[in-house]
Amino acid sequence: MLNLPFPQMKHQEKPPEDNLTELIEFVLLDFADVPHLQWLLFGLFLVIYIIIVMSNGIIFLITKLDPSLQTPMYFFLGNFSFLEICYVSVTLPRMLMNLWTQRRTISLVACATQMCCILVLGTTECFLLAVMAYDRYMAICNPLHYPLMMNQKTCIQLAAGSWISGIPVQIGQTVQIFSLPFCGSNLIDHFFCDIPPVLKLACGNTFVNEMMVYIVAVLIVTVPFLLILISYGKIISTILKLHSATSRAKAFSTCSSHLTVVVLFFGSAIITYLRPKASHSARIDKVLSLFYTVVTPMFNPLIYSLRNKEVITALRKLLCK
Repeated sequence: MLNLPFPQMKHQEKPPEDNLTELIEFVLLDFADVPHLQWLLFGLFLVIYIIIVMSNGIIFLITKLDPSLQTPMYFFLGNFSFLEICYVSVTLPRMLMNLWTQRRTISLVACATQMCCILVLGTTECFLLAVMAYDRYMAICNPLHYPLMMNQKTCIQLAAGSWISGIPVQIGQTVQIFSLPFCGSNLIDHFFCDIPPVLKLACGNTFVNEMMVYIVAVLIVTVPFLLILISYGKIISTILKLHSATSRAKAFSTCSSHLTVVVLFFGSAIITYLRPKASHSARIDKVLSLFYTVVTPMFNPLIYSLRNKEVITALRKLLCK
């Protein structure tokens, strides 16, 4: 069992910049404060990782193979499931390795790479959820124009834009953060290299970096979230005008699955990145991060498949084959 110097986890005075010794590696503390639960946590997160990869993999597979699911909604759902596999694979395998080996060190380059991947994939998820809301808006509010507006070319462009658009911004933000000098404690009280715990270890004035994090978070998290709320405001207004109770129930069922994922993901992300610095707590940050990196990817297939007859039918066909 690795004996970590926990007293250093408390806030310390940063040493004068004249006496800096730049760090070349960090220590991810993850759940080192509960040594008696290491093997239990390893087993739990291993099972969760397998469930996430298999369930999202199945959804991705059936949206590509089943002819009845070749629609824009399931095209975006397939992209979303593949994204969840990528997202969770950036954090959970390293955490499992740390729990197994009890060696929690991570190099500066590996830490920067992990942060950049998480930020890029998180940005993709924000945009993709907004695109999925737009797709539902077009299908319910403009059904006559829907086949024309949401053709295959448009769907591919929207998906590609969601995957690519965040890359330059998040690479720039990662470079900016890791250009800062790091000194003193090298303990990251988190299970992956997230922005708030890494910035705590930086020496010198981090005000500009913190402002950039807020600006990027507002643009990438808040703007798509507001667009989703506007889309669903119009969707709900249209659904309530439908005369058939069956049509209203079907429309609400289709939208409620997506809305549940939106609330889980955006709720935890907004609280993590947009709440005041003074209210940050390592324990709360870890719990919130688990929501948008582990809980959402795990429940995504359940939310979408258990409430969707077309997905269940396609899954049965696949299992029969």
